[in-house]
Amino acid sequence: MTEDDVSEVQRLYPQIYVACHNDHIRAASTEWRISSQDASILVHLNRDTGLRPSSLARHLGVAASTLSAAISRLEKLGYLSNQPAPEDKRRRELRLTERGAQAVSATSVLNAERVAALMQRLTRDERTAALRGLALLARAAREIKEE
Repeated sequence: MTEDDVSEVQRLYPQIYVACHNDHIRAASTEWRISSQDASILVHLNRDTGLRPSSLARHLGVAASTLSAAISRLEKLGYLSNQPAPEDKRRRELRLTERGAQAVSATSVLNAERVAALMQRLTRDERTAALRGLALLARAAREIKEE
């Protein structure tokens, strides 16, 4: 890795953010009833792979008890499921629901229509490469946060 690699991320990421940024209000009083804290929980979940609440609390740097109340509220709203882990029924796993995915998209800092327009300008192979690159950067970001 070189300083040029770092400079390129610093130069390129803001271009994407500015082009696709959504003027939005995240608050429990909006249609989706999602606060910024709620959104930060939901964006860490996906529909396919379960995440233990204790792992999420550690990653977010919050107490498990703090996270527990938010998980309960988001589950009641239908945004996540909180089920026993298949391999160990004593452990719980959080997963994003379809409704949760819709809420994340609707309240994202990135405007879905602008992101779609951006992605349509790429070939299928370019889109695959771009998404793979973003996934790699996101994984590295999660690993840094856990250090």
